Amino acid sequence: MSTTAALSPMRSGRVAWQLAQTLWVGGLWMLHFVLLPALERFGLAPLLIDEIASFMRPLMVGFAAVCALLQYLVAWSVLGLAVWRDLRGQLLLLVMLTAAVFFAVGWLANGVYWQLFSYLVLAFAGLVLILQPRPDEDVSR
Repeated sequence: MSTTAALSPMRSGRVAWQLAQTLWVGGLWMLHFVLLPALERFGLAPLLIDEIASFMRPLMVGFAAVCALLQYLVAWSVLGLAVWRDLRGQLLLLVMLTAAVFFAVGWLANGVYWQLFSYLVLAFAGLVLILQPRPDEDVSR
């Protein structure tokens, strides 16, 4: 197999980083800020929209946690132990911790509000992460 046919480890990490980031951040934003308001505007019953949201949000949060873990592994392979001090690594840890909180607070009396807060923290942490360069294109190294 020639070296041009196979993806280099750095390029495959780059592709995995961008694909994972696009899917989880775009999915979170699309669900909360586009799909659910569109269903409401379309005239579906509020109870049906709440049911769809209560089904889709945990799926998206779990998917975001898995993708953030993948991104963290890519960042760790590039940055090593410095990933702890890097903003991207800290944001990814925040995403994974917030996803755990999302699932942990579901049984509380006001758990719906805390879950929504956790969901929005995930969405905005993803937005900040998008504004950061990929770990392999860091200019300070």
